[in-house]
Amino acid sequence: MLPLYITSGEPAGIGPDICLSLADRVDERPIVVLADINMLRDRAKILNREVDIIAYQQQQQSSAQGQLYVEHVPLYEDVELGELNPKNSAYVLEQLRRSADYAMQGQSVGVATAPVQKSVINDAGMHFSGHTEYYQEFAGVERVVMMLATKTLRVALATTHLALRDVADAITTVRLHQVLDILIHDLKTKFKIEHPRILVCGLNPHAGEGGYLGHEEIDIINPVLESYRAQGINISLSLPADTLFTPEHLKDTDAVLAMYHDQGLPVLKSQGFGEAINITLGLPFIRTSVDHGTALSLAGTGQAKSSSLHVAVDLALDLARH
Repeated sequence: MLPLYITSGEPAGIGPDICLSLADRVDERPIVVLADINMLRDRAKILNREVDIIAYQQQQQSSAQGQLYVEHVPLYEDVELGELNPKNSAYVLEQLRRSADYAMQGQSVGVATAPVQKSVINDAGMHFSGHTEYYQEFAGVERVVMMLATKTLRVALATTHLALRDVADAITTVRLHQVLDILIHDLKTKFKIEHPRILVCGLNPHAGEGGYLGHEEIDIINPVLESYRAQGINISLSLPADTLFTPEHLKDTDAVLAMYHDQGLPVLKSQGFGEAINITLGLPFIRTSVDHGTALSLAGTGQAKSSSLHVAVDLALDLARH
C-alpha cells in the first residue's frame, strides 16, 4: 500500500517532537517521516520517548504501535534546540522536494507537513514564501487555494502570503474565478459535498458600504459571484467579514472564502487552534498541514502539542480513501 509522507520541517523547532508522536498510531497505510534519522533518535532520548525508529523501505506494511518509519534525509549541521541555522535550510527544502516528487510520481498518496521557518530559509539565500507556494510551483499548476479547517469551519483564502498593501491589487476577476473553480471542485470531489454552500467575505469594511468604503466589491467581487449564482452555485454575494463569522451565518455553511490571510484565519484559529489543519486545494495530490509554527522555545521540552499533526494525518488518510 502506498505510504503517506510526513515532512518533519525545521529541525530546531517542534516538528521532530510532534513527528515522534506518530509512533503512537496504528494505521492501515504506512506513515513515513522524512527526517535525519539520527536527529530523531537523539530527540527521542531528550524527550524520554521509547520509539522504535525504523529506516523505511518501499512496500513495507503499516508499522506497529511504538514503531516509526523514517526515510533518512541527512542534516548539514548538528541541531541546537531552538537555534535556527541557515545551513540546514537546504535540508528542510529537500524534505519538501522528496515529498512532492513521490506524490507526483505516484509513489505516495500525498503529504502532511510539520512547520518550517520561512525566515531562516530566506536568510540562506533561497526564496521561499511558504509550503503552499512551493508545492504549487513543483506541481506546475497555475493556482492553488489555501484552506484551513476545524471540525466545524472551513476557511479558504483568495490571497495567501501577501503584504496587506498588495492585497487589493491581487483581487482580480481572473484570480477569483480560479480560486472559486478550485474551491468548488475540491469541495465536491475531495470532500464529497455534492452542493456546497459558500459564504464570501468582502474586502473592505462593511463589504464596501455600497461604494463609500471601497469599490472592489462592486467592480470585481460581486460580478464574479453573480456569475456563479447564475450557474446554480449556492454562494453568497460579498458579506461584511465582521458579521459573517457568527453562528447564524455559518449554520449549514460548507466553506467561507476570505479575501486575505488575516481576515479569516484568526477567527478559525480562535475556534480550534491546535485542532485545525491546513489543506492545499488544486494540487494533483493530497497535502495537509498543521495550523501552527515551529515554536522554537518548546523544542525538546515535551510541551509541544501534536494534536494538529494527527488531525492533518487523519484527513489526508481519509481523503486518500475517496
